[in-house]
Amino acid sequence: MPEGKIIATHEAKRKTVKIEFEDNGIAWVFLNRPEKRNAMSPALNDDMVEVLEMLENDDRAKVLVLTGAGEAWTAGMDLREFFRALDKETPAEQARQRRSSEVWQFRMLRNYAKPTIAMVNGWCFGGAFTPLACCDLAVAADEAVFGVSEINWGILPGGVVTKALQVLMTNRDARWYILTGETFTGKEAARMGVVNRSYPKATLKEETRKLCEIILKKGPATYFHCKVAFNYVDGMDWDLANEWLRGRSMALRMMDKENIRDRALTSFLDKKEYRPGLGMFDRGSK
Repeated sequence: MPEGKIIATHEAKRKTVKIEFEDNGIAWVFLNRPEKRNAMSPALNDDMVEVLEMLENDDRAKVLVLTGAGEAWTAGMDLREFFRALDKETPAEQARQRRSSEVWQFRMLRNYAKPTIAMVNGWCFGGAFTPLACCDLAVAADEAVFGVSEINWGILPGGVVTKALQVLMTNRDARWYILTGETFTGKEAARMGVVNRSYPKATLKEETRKLCEIILKKGPATYFHCKVAFNYVDGMDWDLANEWLRGRSMALRMMDKENIRDRALTSFLDKKEYRPGLGMFDRGSK
């Protein structure tokens, strides 16, 4: 996929998050505290809530890639600001700041209205695993370093990281890294299923663009309903999932303004233009 032309940039009000819009529909969302390895401070959390709310209604953003400025994705929670500084705040402000962290890291990201990709370009520690688990897809640099080091600081993994690791890893792998604090690489993350793929850092952005190109060819309504369906059936038994998915399919047909289902079936069954597995349905065809 050719590199898109940057058509606009945006910085959140506290400048802890930066966005670059490309003319191909990709919005690169940078956690922007490189001097702190993009550790997630209360200000960054507030900025991410603002940014995600804005991008939901911004037509320049067709797919979001969450990455980090500099050499890190994010080193997790900013321990100084979340423990030393937050301890001095009022109970109400403590609750607000914790809520802001939860809002963007999993409540918004998990069923976000647009496709989301985590592009882990470097350090990925502790609290970073929550947004990583809640992005739709994830890729990493082979050289990236992952770890859950909270046990070394006498605390639990930040926020819902323990749940995130249960989702991303096997039981034994999750236990190993939570209880030892050891690190692993991007290649190992891909092998364990923590990310979908890993690539040499030099080609990571190019490979991420290729993934974006695949996603951008999907019907937006179909993509959204497929990911929400996957998220919700996780806790259902087979019979409940069967009934719930039937209703979700009906909702998709009502919301799909592009009528992808009927157009794709016509292309496949009647016109013989489209062969699943051997090509991709062209949304631009009539």
